[in-house]
Amino acid sequence: MYVAVMGYGTVGSGVVEVFNKNHESIVKRSTQPSLDLKYILDLRDFPGDPNEGKFIKDYNIILHDDDVKIVVETMGGLHPAFEFVSQLLCAGKSVVTSNKELVAAKGYELLKMAEEHNVNFLFEASVGGGIPIIRPITQCLAANEIDEVAGILNGTTNFILTMMIEKNMSFADALKLAQDNGYAEKDPTADVEGHDACRKICILASLCFGKHVYPESVHTEGISGIALADVAYVQSGGGVIKLLGCAKRLPGGKISAIVSPAVVQEGSQLASVRDVFNAILVRGDAIGDVVFYGRGAGKLPTASAVVADVIDCAKHVARKKAFGWGPGEADYVVDYRTLPVALYVRAEVTNREKVLAGVRAALGDVRLLSREGAPENELAFFTGTDTEQTLCDKLARVEGLTVRSQIRVTDY
Repeated sequence: MYVAVMGYGTVGSGVVEVFNKNHESIVKRSTQPSLDLKYILDLRDFPGDPNEGKFIKDYNIILHDDDVKIVVETMGGLHPAFEFVSQLLCAGKSVVTSNKELVAAKGYELLKMAEEHNVNFLFEASVGGGIPIIRPITQCLAANEIDEVAGILNGTTNFILTMMIEKNMSFADALKLAQDNGYAEKDPTADVEGHDACRKICILASLCFGKHVYPESVHTEGISGIALADVAYVQSGGGVIKLLGCAKRLPGGKISAIVSPAVVQEGSQLASVRDVFNAILVRGDAIGDVVFYGRGAGKLPTASAVVADVIDCAKHVARKKAFGWGPGEADYVVDYRTLPVALYVRAEVTNREKVLAGVRAALGDVRLLSREGAPENELAFFTGTDTEQTLCDKLARVEGLTVRSQIRVTDY
C-alpha cells in the first residue's frame, strides 16, 4: 500500500521525517504487509533532500495512481486544497489533513464525500497539533453527552499573553518577541485576531454537538486590544487573561460559540497554561471536566498526529469509520449578546466617585479592582452576571463613563 504527501512545508516535511524514522513500527501498527511513501507533491525543488526521488509537481499523478490509497494534505489554505481533497475522496482514496481552515469551512461536505465513497477523511492534527483531542472526543468520551468544550487553542497568543503577564511586556513587544522566536508569522493576523482559534473551536463544536459550525457564525475577538493595565487589574482580582475558544450546548438544541479574551480565575487548570502550550477542557455529563494539554503546534508534534491518522486509515481500508457530523443549520449558534455573562470593565471617568455611584445604581454591587500607578480618571471592576447586551446597555447609560476595555469572565 502506498501513501502520498501533498505539501512539503513545516508539517509536510515533519510527516515524511516521522514516517521514515519510525517506518518499521508504523507498518506493524497499520496491520498492512507494507506501507510506503510513493510521492511528495510540491511546486518547489529540494535538491539534496533524502527524498528527492519522490518529489512531483503534477497533482494528477497522485489522483490517477490506483496504488496510492492514502493521501496526506498539508498544503494549507482552502483552495486548491478543497478541490484536490474532494477529487481524491471521490476517487476512493482516504485523506488525512492538518488543515484547520479546510475542515472548519468544508468538513461536513468532505465527510459526506468520504462516506459516499467508503473511505476516510481524518484530521486529528487540525486542532491542538500533537495533542490528542479528536479521537478522545469521538471514542474515549463516546458514552458522554458533551455539554461544553473550551480551550487555549493558539500557542502564539498564549505566548504573547504570558509575556505580558510575567514580564510586563507590552502587546507590541511581546508580539515582536514571538515573531523573533518563530512563534508568530510576519503577518500575525490569523493568530492575534482569533481566526485560527475560531476555526479550531468550530471543528470541536461540530464534533461535540453533531452539526457543522461555520466560522462566520462564531463571534471572534483577538488580543490586540489588551493593555498592560488590563493584565494588572485582572491580576488584582485573582485572575489572568487568556484567549479562549468556547462552545456550549444550550436547551432547545442550539449552541453558543465564541472566541475572545477571557478572565480565567487563578487555580483553574487553564490559568496555569503558559508559553506556547495549548489546553482543551471538555465537560461531559458522566466524566465531568477533563483537560488535554500539550504543544499545540510545531513540526514533529503535528506530524505525530498526522501519521497516527495515516495508520488509522490503513487499518480501515475500504471501510468507513463511524465518524463525523451532520449539516449546519441557520441560527444554530445563538447571538452571544443574549447569553448570561459577567464582565471585566476598564473605563475612563470624568469624576470617579460620581461615576462609581452611577455604575452601582445601574449595575448593583460591582467588585472594584486596582493597579499600581492607575490614573485618577480610571476605574476598573468586575460586574455581576446578566446578559451581555443588558450589561452593555446599562454601562452606556452611565454618565461620565467611557469604556476602554471589556473582557468576559469565565467559570473555567
